[in-house]
Amino acid sequence: MTELPVQLPQPPPLLIVVSGPSGVGKDAALRRMRELKYPFHFLVTNTTRPKRPNEVEGKDYHFITKEQFAEMEARGEFLEHAVVYGYDYGNSRREVREALERGQDVIMRIDVQGAATIKRIVPDAVFVFLMPPSMEALEARLRRRRTEPEDYLRLRLHAARLEMNEFEKFDYVIVNEDDQLDDTAQLIHSIIRAEKCRVKPRRVVV
Repeated sequence: MTELPVQLPQPPPLLIVVSGPSGVGKDAALRRMRELKYPFHFLVTNTTRPKRPNEVEGKDYHFITKEQFAEMEARGEFLEHAVVYGYDYGNSRREVREALERGQDVIMRIDVQGAATIKRIVPDAVFVFLMPPSMEALEARLRRRRTEPEDYLRLRLHAARLEMNEFEKFDYVIVNEDDQLDDTAQLIHSIIRAEKCRVKPRRVVV
């Protein structure tokens, strides 16, 4: 094999933020990436939201009490935290830092409000916005969950319409088509591979 004319440095690990409106499929996309054995560290968010029937503690979320959440917040453990639809969500700064120090790329999924916070704190992160193929498709996905009353569902749909206007603040946009999770996972992976080819790489500090 012919040697390269110059020695290329190892690209630094990345923080990839996957966001989008509620019901767009953020959780499902990252769950599929784990199933496909993509070699990333998938950050597990802490939340006070009740566990849904198909969710697994420690894999989908860390389900904790409001008291536990308040204690973690008081200790400054969160890289980012927010209240979303009445429930607390927070992501561990230490977990992100330790994974990056091991040389692993970190993927986190977060709501649009939280993504804006991360962009202020970690501007060199990679921001990916997942968009539904249509508002009708988004509403159908939310209704299939059957986890919220009608007034709560309407609140989510109203918020989603507003959140869709935020996509221009992201680096990349992916339309998460119905029943095409493998394609979405592959597109996220392709974005990460492309970022590794940057002449001037991003350097994440948390």
